[in-house]
Amino acid sequence: MTDPIKILLVDDHPLVRAGFQRLLISDDSIEIVGEADNGQSACDMYATHAPDVVVMDLNMPNDSSASDEACHNLNGGLEAIRRIISHDTKAKVLVLTAMEIDPFPAHVVNAGAKGFLTKRCAPDELLAAVKAIHNGEEYITEEMRTRINGDGSTEAASISSLTKRELQVFALLAEGRTVSQVAEEIFLSPKTVHAHRTNIFRKLTISNNSELVHLAIRHGIVQA
Repeated sequence: MTDPIKILLVDDHPLVRAGFQRLLISDDSIEIVGEADNGQSACDMYATHAPDVVVMDLNMPNDSSASDEACHNLNGGLEAIRRIISHDTKAKVLVLTAMEIDPFPAHVVNAGAKGFLTKRCAPDELLAAVKAIHNGEEYITEEMRTRINGDGSTEAASISSLTKRELQVFALLAEGRTVSQVAEEIFLSPKTVHAHRTNIFRKLTISNNSELVHLAIRHGIVQA
């Protein structure tokens, strides 16, 4: 008998996790070996359980101390993907998220994920994606490939031009953190964060934090 596909399920909402768990284990070839509700826990559980595929949301906190909903952003998911792949370059991550607008698909692929699905996908598509990724394939729909290749709005393209670090700083500033708070959280000097902020403003053609926040809300990077 073929061994079941071992899944690590990562989502900060227990009810959502429970729903996807029921769907996944309805297939006898799939086994849930762990569940996590934040980026740090996902990395720890990956090291412990060595799953075949990680099914992960993007919009979640980096760690369990960030319980405030305002701290939930794509940094939690993206950072977890990067850390897992840094730990195991052969890791297979399928992103399953409601955050389907640009620039998320491109950043997910750049972070090293093997697949990208939205939470409105059909149940059969999720199962097919898990099996395809387990078999060493990528699973990215044509619609998402189009977005990744840059066929989007000028505003979204500008966000996509941000580096990983700039996107991280952008999200934290949009949550209302000061430059000093951002510097402390991501272990940079305030001078370096100021430099990133200047580059972000230039790339996004904005001039103040209010515009930055409105742009972040429009594109689902932070919640209103």
